[in-house]
Amino acid sequence: MPAANLEKLFHDTLRDVYYAEKKALQALKKHARAAQSPELKQAFETHRDETEGQVERLQRVFESIGKRPQGKTCAAMDGIVEEAEEIMEEYKGSPALDAGLLAAAQAVEHYEITRYGTLAAWARQLGNAEAEQLLRETLAEEEKTDKLLTDLAESIINAAAENQAA
Repeated sequence: MPAANLEKLFHDTLRDVYYAEKKALQALKKHARAAQSPELKQAFETHRDETEGQVERLQRVFESIGKRPQGKTCAAMDGIVEEAEEIMEEYKGSPALDAGLLAAAQAVEHYEITRYGTLAAWARQLGNAEAEQLLRETLAEEEKTDKLLTDLAESIINAAAENQAA
């Protein structure tokens, strides 16, 4: 068994986020189909395309450490996606559906932001500038998506859910 050090932890966490991104990719396809707001649907479709690039970037990070890209079950992402499935069932056809989907998407983004920030710091500590740069690029995309979702929630989605409830 390899020594339990930062290099092993980096690899294990990289496997976790690789699984999480692939799981998010599947969820984004479902969320885009379920979204009622054209703006939210577009945001999901745009981020789905971006996520495909993030998966490719992760594959390059694996290459930079001489490992084969392979995921490791991420219970956190499984739980977030399961909650989103419950929202889609419970609020189907309701004006609150989009608000719930958006909240679930932000939970995914926040999880990914924590992972990418940590992985980038560890890559730097381990002296892997290539991995750090790739991870920081993805981190910036995740933060941009989170801001876009916040803006959508505050400008359109939450008000639509509230106004139609009356």
